[in-house]
Amino acid sequence: MIQSMTAFARTQGQGQWGSAVCELRSINHRYLELVVRLPETLHALEASMRECIRRHIKRGKIECHLRFQPGDVSGAGITINHHLAEQLCNANEIIAQKLKQAAPVSTMDILHWPGILQIAEIDLEVIQDQVLVLLDKALQDLIAARVREGEELKQLFLQRLENMKVEVAKVRQHMPEILTYQRERLIARFSDAKLELDAERLEQEIVLFAQKTDVMEELDRIDAHISEVRRILKQGGVSGRRLDFLMQELHREANTLGAKSTDVDTTRASVELKVLIEQIREQVQNVE
Repeated sequence: MIQSMTAFARTQGQGQWGSAVCELRSINHRYLELVVRLPETLHALEASMRECIRRHIKRGKIECHLRFQPGDVSGAGITINHHLAEQLCNANEIIAQKLKQAAPVSTMDILHWPGILQIAEIDLEVIQDQVLVLLDKALQDLIAARVREGEELKQLFLQRLENMKVEVAKVRQHMPEILTYQRERLIARFSDAKLELDAERLEQEIVLFAQKTDVMEELDRIDAHISEVRRILKQGGVSGRRLDFLMQELHREANTLGAKSTDVDTTRASVELKVLIEQIREQVQNVE
């Protein structure tokens, strides 16, 4: 199965360790780019979370946002630096004696002093497994969403490929008529120019002209590329770059087909092919 690179997933969990919400956003990108946003107290988990994401995702820009509220068993809590607080109170009394009209110092003034309140470090061993389980579930939901959209893209591609086969078949069907028309038109040009050529020289000129305007090679390559695209879609996996390359090759062949065209039907088929190829190429940018 092919996967789209555009998806969103959100999971949450809670327990004695606390509560957490994990959000994953995925958009198209040429390579794998990870952006992990964690609370200050959980930065130590970033490396393991990045490794977990890399095991599941191979391409795209992934934004991971984790919000965490510690619980009772996580080890988090607020303590007061009693020694520093006592020093501040003593210093306040000394300064107050030196001032005639000293403003009173409130409790909050003391608490706002840097270092008075100390937040105990969270016991990461308690919550690491829980956070990684939450992340893994979010990744599974994200991948499921990417697969669903990838299946829709696959059906779109197959429909466009079938339309391209129809256009190629039209040109193949009219090739004998086109060659006959080219032969008659070339003979008419010689007649209008009042050029007298022997039968052998005339045949040589007709063959040379037919070789220059023959599009069977381009049609064969278009058919081959279409078959390869279908094979890749059936095989699935990480295939966005290969599909993008094949779209470039198909567009090149369709351009050559139009350049060699000597009739309206072939030109029209070339334009229709390029429209269909471009429609696929735009969506291929979203394939992993």
